[in-house]
Amino acid sequence: MNRASQKRTLLAFPYIFWIIAFTLIPVLILFWYAFTDAEGAFTLKYLAAVFQKVHLKSLWMSVRLSFVCTVLCLLIAYPLSLCMRSLKISRKWMLTTIVIIPMWMNFVLRIMSWQLILSKNGILNRLFSMLSLPPQNLANSGAAIVIGMVYDFLPFMLLPIYNSVMDVEEDVLEAARDLGAGTLTVIFKILVPLNRPGIISGITMVFVPALTTFAISDMLGGGKVMLIGNIIEQEFLNTMNTHLGSGLSLILMVFILIGMLFSFRLERDQEEYKAKSTAEKEKELC
Repeated sequence: MNRASQKRTLLAFPYIFWIIAFTLIPVLILFWYAFTDAEGAFTLKYLAAVFQKVHLKSLWMSVRLSFVCTVLCLLIAYPLSLCMRSLKISRKWMLTTIVIIPMWMNFVLRIMSWQLILSKNGILNRLFSMLSLPPQNLANSGAAIVIGMVYDFLPFMLLPIYNSVMDVEEDVLEAARDLGAGTLTVIFKILVPLNRPGIISGITMVFVPALTTFAISDMLGGGKVMLIGNIIEQEFLNTMNTHLGSGLSLILMVFILIGMLFSFRLERDQEEYKAKSTAEKEKELC
C-alpha cells in the first residue's frame, strides 16, 4: 500500500467508524430483537404482528398522511422555486432565509406554536370569529398533523428543488419560447424533466421522515391519531417490549427502503436518458 492509499484510508477511518458504530451495529441489534423472543429463540411473530388490526390501521394512516404531506410540500415548493428563480438576487436570498429561519428554532417550540394556533380557542378560530366565520375543529386531528408535517418538512422539499431549478440555463428556456412554447409547455415539457433529480430528492427527504414521525402526531394529534411511529415509541418506552418494537421498526424500514429504491431507479433512468441524449447529439454533430 503506497502513501496515498494509506492517507485515504486514514482520512476515511472516522467515517467508517461512525457508520459501524451508529448505523451498522444499531441495525444489527434491531434485527436481533426482531427475530428473537425473550428467551433468545428464533421467531417471526414480532414481524407478523404488523398484520394485527391496530398495527395495520396505524401503518395505513402513516402512509396516507405521509403521502398527503409529500404532495402538499411538492405543490408548494415547486411553484415557489419558480417564483424565486424569477426574482432579483437580493430577493432570492431574502425568501430563502425566510424559509430557513424556522429551522433555527427548537423543533418542539415550533410544533407547540401550532398547538396554540389550531386549538379550540386558538389564534385561527379567533381570526375566524372576527371574520364571522364558523370555528374549525382542527386540533387533535389528522389535518393538524399534516399541517405540522408540511410546516416542518417543507424546507427539505424546497431547497433541492430550488437548486435544480436554478441549475437550468436561461438560454434553454429562451430557446423554447423563441420556438413558440407557452409558459405551461416550458414548465411541464422542459423544466419538470430537467428538475426531476431535485424533485425526487425532495420527495425522498420529506416522505421518509414523515412516515417515521411520532413527535408531531403526539403533540398535534393529542393521542387520538396513532401513527406507526407512535406505536413503536410506546413499545420501546412504555411497555418496554423491545422485540415487538424492533419487529415493527423493521417492517417500517422495508417501506422506507422500497421508497428509496424507487427514487434511485428514477434517478438512474434520468441519468441514462441524459447520457443517451448527449450521445445522440454528438452523433448528429459528427
